[in-house]
Amino acid sequence: MDKFVTPPNHIHFKAKKLFGEIGTIIDGSIAYIDLHGGGPTQLHTHEHNHLFIVTKGEARILLGEEEITLKKDEAFLVKGTIPHAVWNHASEETVMLGISVRD
Repeated sequence: MDKFVTPPNHIHFKAKKLFGEIGTIIDGSIAYIDLHGGGPTQLHTHEHNHLFIVTKGEARILLGEEEITLKKDEAFLVKGTIPHAVWNHASEETVMLGISVRD
């Protein structure tokens, strides 16, 4: 992932690009995932994609046969047609944004 930088003409300001152009945003949500929480309990699919952004803690994304660990200040686009679920992977509450995106 990219590192935080201070843009020109900014003071005491650090920014990190999480994603670029990605499609049409359908909606967005924030989730507070308790210890050992997540879901759904069975992997699911749908036509839209999810852009997940972790703002606190760490998330484990089950993605078909693969697992992705997403840490604080990281983003990942989940293709909705691949079976998936999201679980807290930290020893504290995990907070993440979920943005539904259409190609």
